[in-house]
Amino acid sequence: MASVIVGIAGGSGSGKTTVVERLVDRLGTGTAAVIAHDRYYRDQRAIPAEARATLNFDHPDALETELLVSHLQSLRAGRPVDVPVYDFSRHARELRVERVEPRAVILVEGVLVLADALLRDAMDLRVFVDTDDESRYARRLKRDVADRGRTAESVQSQYVATVHPMHVQFVEPSRRYAELIVTEGGFNDKGIGDVLTRIQSLRSD
Repeated sequence: MASVIVGIAGGSGSGKTTVVERLVDRLGTGTAAVIAHDRYYRDQRAIPAEARATLNFDHPDALETELLVSHLQSLRAGRPVDVPVYDFSRHARELRVERVEPRAVILVEGVLVLADALLRDAMDLRVFVDTDDESRYARRLKRDVADRGRTAESVQSQYVATVHPMHVQFVEPSRRYAELIVTEGGFNDKGIGDVLTRIQSLRSD
Protein backbone atom coordinates (compact mmCIF):
# COMPACT_ATOMS: atom_id res chain seq x y z
CA MET A 1 0.00 0.00 0.00
CA ALA A 2 1.32 3.47 -0.91
CA SER A 3 2.12 5.90 1.89
CA VAL A 4 -0.48 8.42 3.00
CA ILE A 5 1.15 11.86 2.84
CA VAL A 6 -0.14 14.51 5.24
CA GLY A 7 0.94 18.15 5.07
CA ILE A 8 0.83 20.14 8.32
CA ALA A 9 1.25 23.89 7.85
CA GLY A 10 0.84 26.97 10.02
CA GLY A 11 2.70 30.06 11.11
CA SER A 12 6.06 29.92 12.85
CA GLY A 13 5.46 28.91 16.46
CA SER A 14 1.89 27.78 15.83
CA GLY A 15 2.44 24.36 17.39
CA LYS A 16 2.94 22.27 14.26
CA THR A 17 5.73 20.21 15.81
CA THR A 18 3.59 19.38 18.84
CA VAL A 19 0.74 18.32 16.56
CA VAL A 20 3.13 16.07 14.64
CA GLU A 21 4.53 14.56 17.85
CA ARG A 22 1.04 13.74 19.11
CA LEU A 23 0.06 12.21 15.78
CA VAL A 24 3.19 10.04 15.72
CA ASP A 25 2.48 8.90 19.27
CA ARG A 26 -1.15 8.05 18.51
CA LEU A 27 -0.35 6.31 15.21
CA GLY A 28 2.06 3.94 16.93
CA THR A 29 5.68 2.91 16.62
CA GLY A 30 6.95 2.46 13.09
CA THR A 31 3.79 3.76 11.43
CA ALA A 32 4.82 7.33 10.58
CA ALA A 33 7.87 9.15 9.24
CA VAL A 34 8.30 12.89 9.71
CA ILE A 35 9.94 15.29 7.26
CA ALA A 36 10.35 18.96 8.14
CA HIS A 37 10.22 21.37 5.21
CA ASP A 38 12.87 23.57 6.83
CA ARG A 39 15.41 20.77 6.39
CA TYR A 40 15.31 21.81 2.72
CA TYR A 41 16.59 25.36 3.06
CA ARG A 42 18.95 26.01 0.18
CA ASP A 43 22.63 25.70 1.04
CA GLN A 44 24.10 29.16 1.67
CA ARG A 45 27.69 28.15 2.49
CA ALA A 46 28.99 30.11 -0.50
CA ILE A 47 27.71 33.35 1.04
CA PRO A 48 29.78 35.06 3.80
CA ALA A 49 28.44 34.23 7.26
CA GLU A 50 27.53 37.83 8.03
CA ALA A 51 25.47 38.11 4.85
CA ARG A 52 23.56 34.86 5.44
CA ALA A 53 21.74 36.30 8.43
CA THR A 54 20.28 39.06 6.25
CA LEU A 55 18.63 36.66 3.78
CA ASN A 56 14.87 36.24 3.70
CA PHE A 57 14.40 32.69 4.97
CA ASP A 58 10.62 33.11 5.14
CA HIS A 59 10.08 33.40 1.39
CA PRO A 60 9.20 30.21 -0.53
CA ASP A 61 12.26 30.68 -2.76
CA ALA A 62 14.54 30.06 0.25
CA LEU A 63 13.52 26.40 0.20
CA GLU A 64 14.43 23.64 -2.25
CA THR A 65 10.84 22.45 -2.37
CA GLU A 66 11.35 20.63 -5.65
CA LEU A 67 13.75 18.26 -3.87
CA LEU A 68 11.18 17.62 -1.13
CA VAL A 69 8.52 16.83 -3.74
CA SER A 70 10.92 14.38 -5.38
CA HIS A 71 11.59 12.74 -2.02
CA LEU A 72 7.88 12.35 -1.31
CA GLN A 73 7.37 10.70 -4.68
CA SER A 74 10.15 8.24 -3.86
CA LEU A 75 8.74 7.46 -0.41
CA ARG A 76 5.28 6.87 -1.87
CA ALA A 77 6.86 4.44 -4.31
CA GLY A 78 8.50 2.58 -1.43
CA ARG A 79 12.03 3.93 -1.84
CA PRO A 80 14.08 5.48 1.03
CA VAL A 81 15.44 9.02 0.69
CA ASP A 82 18.40 10.97 2.06
CA VAL A 83 17.07 14.14 3.69
CA PRO A 84 19.34 17.20 4.09
CA VAL A 85 20.49 18.26 7.54
CA TYR A 86 20.36 22.02 8.09
CA ASP A 87 22.37 23.97 10.66
CA PHE A 88 20.19 26.90 11.72
CA SER A 89 22.94 28.55 13.72
CA ARG A 90 25.12 28.85 10.59
CA HIS A 91 22.32 29.18 8.01
CA ALA A 92 23.91 26.36 6.01
CA ARG A 93 23.40 22.70 5.20
CA GLU A 94 25.66 20.15 6.79
CA LEU A 95 27.58 17.74 4.60
CA ARG A 96 25.81 14.73 6.11
CA VAL A 97 22.27 13.58 5.28
CA GLU A 98 19.77 11.42 7.16
CA ARG A 99 18.07 8.38 5.67
CA VAL A 100 14.26 8.29 5.90
CA GLU A 101 12.57 4.99 5.20
CA PRO A 102 9.06 4.64 3.71
CA ARG A 103 6.27 4.36 6.25
CA ALA A 104 2.51 3.95 6.09
CA VAL A 105 2.10 7.64 6.94
CA ILE A 106 4.45 10.48 5.96
CA LEU A 107 3.95 13.71 7.93
CA VAL A 108 5.34 16.80 6.19
CA GLU A 109 5.60 19.75 8.56
CA GLY A 110 6.45 23.36 7.77
CA VAL A 111 5.37 26.97 7.60
CA LEU A 112 5.03 26.96 3.81
CA VAL A 113 4.00 23.40 2.96
CA LEU A 114 0.60 24.53 1.68
CA ALA A 115 1.97 27.56 -0.19
CA ASP A 116 3.45 25.54 -3.06
CA ALA A 117 1.10 23.98 -5.61
CA LEU A 118 3.36 21.03 -6.50
CA LEU A 119 3.87 20.20 -2.84
CA ARG A 120 0.12 20.44 -2.16
CA ASP A 121 -0.54 18.09 -5.06
CA ALA A 122 1.78 15.51 -3.48
CA MET A 123 -0.41 15.35 -0.35
CA ASP A 124 -3.39 13.20 0.49
CA LEU A 125 -4.46 15.41 3.42
CA ARG A 126 -3.74 19.08 4.10
CA VAL A 127 -3.88 20.48 7.65
CA PHE A 128 -3.39 24.04 8.92
CA VAL A 129 -2.49 24.75 12.56
CA ASP A 130 -4.00 28.09 13.55
CA THR A 131 -2.64 30.00 16.57
CA ASP A 132 -2.78 33.71 17.44
CA ASP A 133 0.15 36.01 16.59
CA GLU A 134 1.18 36.74 20.18
CA SER A 135 1.45 33.09 21.14
CA ARG A 136 3.33 32.22 17.96
CA TYR A 137 5.91 34.97 18.49
CA ALA A 138 6.52 33.96 22.13
CA ARG A 139 7.09 30.33 21.11
CA ARG A 140 9.42 31.29 18.26
CA LEU A 141 11.47 33.54 20.53
CA LYS A 142 11.92 30.80 23.11
CA ARG A 143 12.78 28.15 20.49
CA ASP A 144 15.26 30.20 18.48
CA VAL A 145 17.19 31.39 21.51
CA ALA A 146 17.27 27.97 23.21
CA ASP A 147 17.69 25.66 20.22
CA ARG A 148 19.08 27.68 17.31
CA GLY A 149 21.76 29.82 18.89
CA ARG A 150 20.06 33.16 18.23
CA THR A 151 19.87 36.26 20.37
CA ALA A 152 16.53 37.71 21.43
CA GLU A 153 17.37 40.88 19.48
CA SER A 154 18.06 38.98 16.25
CA VAL A 155 14.85 36.99 16.62
CA GLN A 156 12.80 40.14 17.09
CA SER A 157 14.51 41.88 14.17
CA GLN A 158 13.93 38.94 11.84
CA TYR A 159 10.32 38.64 12.93
CA VAL A 160 9.58 42.26 12.07
CA ALA A 161 11.61 42.30 8.85
CA THR A 162 10.54 39.03 7.22
CA VAL A 163 8.66 36.53 9.39
CA HIS A 164 5.48 38.53 9.92
CA PRO A 165 5.36 40.09 6.42
CA MET A 166 5.88 36.69 4.78
CA HIS A 167 3.25 35.17 7.06
CA VAL A 168 0.75 37.72 5.79
CA GLN A 169 1.81 37.26 2.16
CA PHE A 170 2.22 33.49 1.95
CA VAL A 171 1.34 31.52 5.08
CA GLU A 172 -2.05 32.89 6.06
CA PRO A 173 -3.37 32.77 2.45
CA SER A 174 -2.31 29.10 2.21
CA ARG A 175 -4.82 28.30 4.95
CA ARG A 176 -7.57 28.18 2.31
CA TYR A 177 -6.06 25.00 0.87
CA ALA A 178 -6.39 23.11 4.18
CA GLU A 179 -9.01 20.41 4.55
CA LEU A 180 -8.74 20.51 8.34
CA ILE A 181 -7.95 23.41 10.70
CA VAL A 182 -6.44 22.65 14.11
CA THR A 183 -6.67 25.65 16.44
CA GLU A 184 -4.13 26.17 19.24
CA GLY A 185 -1.83 23.41 18.04
CA GLY A 186 -1.21 20.26 20.03
CA PHE A 187 -3.47 21.34 22.90
CA ASN A 188 -6.56 20.71 20.77
CA ASP A 189 -7.50 17.11 21.50
CA LYS A 190 -10.52 17.18 19.21
CA GLY A 191 -8.48 18.62 16.36
CA ILE A 192 -5.83 15.92 16.76
CA GLY A 193 -8.58 13.32 16.81
CA ASP A 194 -10.12 14.70 13.62
CA VAL A 195 -6.78 14.48 11.82
CA LEU A 196 -6.25 10.90 13.02
CA THR A 197 -9.72 9.92 11.84
CA ARG A 198 -9.02 11.27 8.37
CA ILE A 199 -5.63 9.54 8.21
CA GLN A 200 -7.15 6.21 9.19
CA SER A 201 -9.86 6.67 6.57
CA LEU A 202 -7.24 7.33 3.89
CA ARG A 203 -5.24 4.28 4.97
CA SER A 204 -8.27 2.05 4.62
CA ASP A 205 -9.28 3.33 1.14
